[in-house]
Amino acid sequence: MILGFDTATADTAVAITDGGEPVTQTVIGPGLDGRPAHGRALLGAIEGAVGAAGGWDRIERIAVGIGPGSFTGLRIGVSTARALTQARGLPLVGVLTTAALSTGIAALPEATRRDRLAILDARRGEVFASLDRGEGPSAPQVLPPEEIAGTFATERIAGALAAGDGSIRFRPEIEAAGVEVLSDSSPAHRLSALHICTLGAEMAPGSANDLTPHYLRRPDAERWLERDNRN
Repeated sequence: MILGFDTATADTAVAITDGGEPVTQTVIGPGLDGRPAHGRALLGAIEGAVGAAGGWDRIERIAVGIGPGSFTGLRIGVSTARALTQARGLPLVGVLTTAALSTGIAALPEATRRDRLAILDARRGEVFASLDRGEGPSAPQVLPPEEIAGTFATERIAGALAAGDGSIRFRPEIEAAGVEVLSDSSPAHRLSALHICTLGAEMAPGSANDLTPHYLRRPDAERWLERDNRN
């Protein structure tokens, strides 16, 4: 069995698969204050999932989402994965969050023979975006949504299918590039940890100490400190 979880987005997503088949999955959204619940919800969700799967003795591998995404969320997810790996002696793999989101898009009937854009809200008026033309997702990039067409021009994104909270927030800019954004109610906009498990099953485990979050840019606190030091 594979335990997979992701805290790169506003959701705390946890799942377990067995031979590629879902065993259990949980998605916990932000609290009433609108803030992600990673810090208070992740460990409880993991223990609940493992208990439902029959206990830690049945878990053979841990897969964790490594972003791109929220700096704080990624730090919580990756540090939790490292701690569990060391405590339980289990192999660990890191999965790009955009790749997992793209896998969810690919599972939709309307995605057949179409390019897929995984787009996460990166805040500051930007998105994290990755394009998959059926041969695996590209490396994620951080950019203003209106620059998506120019950034992926050589891949001809017109007609692609997009999902993710970034595609909802910036729907007009994304659709202006000829991309179809799924309806706001589509479950593909929310990352499922089942896809973290699926991709993690195909990866070679490495050292927990070598696993690092895929931030793409510096955290706000570091930028603010640099700004204050200049003033």
